[in-house]
Amino acid sequence: MSDKYSAGVLTISNRSYRGEREDLGGPILIELIEKLGFEVKNFKIVPDERINIRETIEEWVDEDDLALILTTGGTGFSDRDITPEITIELCDRRVPGISEAMRSYGAKFTPMSYLSRAESGIRKNTLIINFPGNPKAIRENFEAIIPFLKHGIDILRGKNNLKNVH
Repeated sequence: MSDKYSAGVLTISNRSYRGEREDLGGPILIELIEKLGFEVKNFKIVPDERINIRETIEEWVDEDDLALILTTGGTGFSDRDITPEITIELCDRRVPGISEAMRSYGAKFTPMSYLSRAESGIRKNTLIINFPGNPKAIRENFEAIIPFLKHGIDILRGKNNLKNVH
């Protein structure tokens, strides 16, 4: 059995789902999370539809027991951007500090970072984090969570080795 934590990456985009636009966000998240030592077991592109997003996240948590789910897309202001609402509905507990850190760090590059409605939360023992769809913003947001992501998963999964905390 692998010591790596399992992860899933979910791209939420009507155009990418229909094949009209290449999905750039999902592959970037896969690359970044694998560099941190996670094993990406699930990847999927779904349209901006409540049922598709909800069913995928529920399956990945309830059946596949992934440690981490990263979503990309659906965090803006348009009517079809519903990822944060679904994330909140599905989570047992919210983790606002993660999304706050992402917005704050992103604001160093652009004030538009504060327009992100991304959410983060816990369902059972899975951490779910919403990312924007923009590849540059994904990289910046991910950089913000690197210092604490694995420690948070360790605690969530019962491996809270506190000697690494400074």
